[in-house]
Amino acid sequence: MLSVHGRKPAAVVIEPIARGLCKLGITPNMVTLTGTILAIGFALWLIPTNHHFAAAALIGLTVATDMVDGTMARMRGGGTKFGATLDATCDRLTDGAIFGALAFWFAIKEEPNEVLMALCLVILVSSQVTSYVKARAEASGIKVIGGLIERPERLIIGLLSLGLDGLGVPYVLAGGLWVLCAGSIYTVIERLVIVGKSDAAAERIEAPTGAREFSSPNQMNSDDQTVEDHR
Repeated sequence: MLSVHGRKPAAVVIEPIARGLCKLGITPNMVTLTGTILAIGFALWLIPTNHHFAAAALIGLTVATDMVDGTMARMRGGGTKFGATLDATCDRLTDGAIFGALAFWFAIKEEPNEVLMALCLVILVSSQVTSYVKARAEASGIKVIGGLIERPERLIIGLLSLGLDGLGVPYVLAGGLWVLCAGSIYTVIERLVIVGKSDAAAERIEAPTGAREFSSPNQMNSDDQTVEDHR
């Protein structure tokens, strides 16, 4: 939801930063890679070592580059297909590092919490599937816009819960993970419903390379009968 409605308010801060980086000759892909490496490093270092407030603050700053690189690309005349692919790939890697590190932390604690560890894994998988549903649908020409828990909501809820946990607020991290788990599963189903209700949902697709094709059900029945006759 925030990815649709939150861009204009953020532009007041993001655009001057993007303009300055462009003047320095820095490319959007350089910003994408740098932000991703830093976010993954902070997640894998600070979360398992119980520095949750620092992790939330530093990861939050680095993932903000996701808006900066996109703005830079538009200022340079538009993004490239490689840049879009790189950005989406780096987003998945960062999300995986955050929730993977959380799952690991719950597993190595003095009193391991298997339930919350499992929640982290469900969030990790469902977040990847949420993005995949959209990518696969749009590759088939079906536009998927919005969703209850997209990446901005996932990061805000996850990092806010993590940061408050680092400040000693009880139960906030567990509460955030339960919300994300339920919301992420809902979003996967929500996007599948959007795709299923689209006008193009029932269009036929080409068979995979090397697969046997059947022009009609009658031909399939005829081929099956031929096999029976030669037994």
